Amino acid sequence: MSAPRLQVGSGPETIRVLKAALVDGVLPDTYVSAGSLVHMEAVSGGLTTGPDDDSPLPVAASTVTPAGLAGLLAEHAYVYRLKTRKGDGGNPEVFEEEVTPPREILSSVLAAKTWPNVPPLRGIIGAPVLRRDGTLLQRPGYDPTTGLYLASKVALPPVPDEPTAEQVRQARTFLLGRFLRDFPWASAADRANYVALLATPILRHFTRSLTPFALIDATMPSSGKTILTAGPGMLYGQRIMPWAYSDEELRKSITAVLAEQVGVVIWDNLAEGTVIDSAVLAQLVTTGVWSDRQLGASRNVATVNDRLWMATGNNLQVGGDMASRTVRVHLDPNMPRPELRDQSGFGIPHLDQWITDPANQLTVLWHLLVLVLDWTRQGAPRVTGVSMRQFTPWAQALGGFLAHHGIDGFLTNAADVREIDEDETRWRAFLTTWHDRHGSRAMTAADLRRDAEPMHLGSDVNDPWDGQFITTHAGRLPNPLQLGRLLTGQAGRWRGNHVVRAGKHERGNRAVFWVEQHDA
Repeated sequence: MSAPRLQVGSGPETIRVLKAALVDGVLPDTYVSAGSLVHMEAVSGGLTTGPDDDSPLPVAASTVTPAGLAGLLAEHAYVYRLKTRKGDGGNPEVFEEEVTPPREILSSVLAAKTWPNVPPLRGIIGAPVLRRDGTLLQRPGYDPTTGLYLASKVALPPVPDEPTAEQVRQARTFLLGRFLRDFPWASAADRANYVALLATPILRHFTRSLTPFALIDATMPSSGKTILTAGPGMLYGQRIMPWAYSDEELRKSITAVLAEQVGVVIWDNLAEGTVIDSAVLAQLVTTGVWSDRQLGASRNVATVNDRLWMATGNNLQVGGDMASRTVRVHLDPNMPRPELRDQSGFGIPHLDQWITDPANQLTVLWHLLVLVLDWTRQGAPRVTGVSMRQFTPWAQALGGFLAHHGIDGFLTNAADVREIDEDETRWRAFLTTWHDRHGSRAMTAADLRRDAEPMHLGSDVNDPWDGQFITTHAGRLPNPLQLGRLLTGQAGRWRGNHVVRAGKHERGNRAVFWVEQHDA
């Protein structure tokens, strides 16, 4: 098939001709995203990765630049202008000269924000997903219904819309009886939560829901945390990042990774005992669109937050608002050297190596999709007795999926997440000790702070609060002003059976605080 012919002339004429050609689809695999043209292209140099390495998708959508447009036109079109020269006998002769339009012309063409008839690109996905009507998007390439581009990590044979009972039985047997059988789950909830997370990227467009933060931790190293993150990571494309211990650095890394084509982002191997209490992370998982200043520029960018965000480590804690935004998967091998376990009887020996083979990734994905389509064939039943703040639609849909397949325990370890909530634990201990010492007596912040002063008995120093007085983030006792601000910020918030109340001093010029205790 011959390349389209584009005759150009003066500057304005060339701009009109090229703009019309782009709108008419002269360039294949070209879409519009956020008002800019993007071109889909294969990524060269992909390497075989391990479960703890980045695993990008095999294609990328690159914003079309003037230089890029020049190259694409040279590859897919014949751009020419008419020129005159002297022919035989000195008579003028018209001929065609192939040209590359000047950079300023190409920049003017690309400056437009409106591109009628150019298909919109909503995102790139690495594995099939359910459309909002419950059908499965599984044909590689662009899907006009959703605006998504499927760039499969593995070559997947078509999955039947209505799996047979035998296919469903085999899928359950493989996923639960082989793939996930030998992990040292601390409880049934941890296994159920993980299956929900594994299916979440497939169901996210269907459920139209926010997805909670995923915390995969263990009591010991070498328990299998990285293999669990590699499950969704290698199927949907993963990016491994070091944990940022300041909110500013965390914000920058989030903005940067949202520009990449991956479905799963993993903060891997956090330091043991790390407390995840970032306000930035709490904001991230509760917003459908992430907005931030573009790195190296002065303008803001807005990106759809459609990633699965995960963190791994040993004996991790959560704090702040993260406890109610986190789904925990906890492993407990209950032995000193988990890596020395005899794997001869495992469902899949050496799973860390097995999962890196694309053929095996295909096997996992195939069986997972069979279970998903069996659930939707039955009307995608939800469970109504579960709630999780902003994530309730996610919890009810995934709870229904798990219940349909007889996988028990989903989210029943929510109390365990509260137990590792460092912020909750500190405040609960503080309020309990406060009430034990003073009952419900109203006190100013200055009075309460004086009560925390150490008592000197001879050469001994005694802490009347036994280390339970609330501290600043730096671990120091607050001054009266800081304490007053802390208590004002906690007024009305329940910590276990205790709650801080605030009011005015009888003189009217100071705030007072007291603790109420309720058994129920």
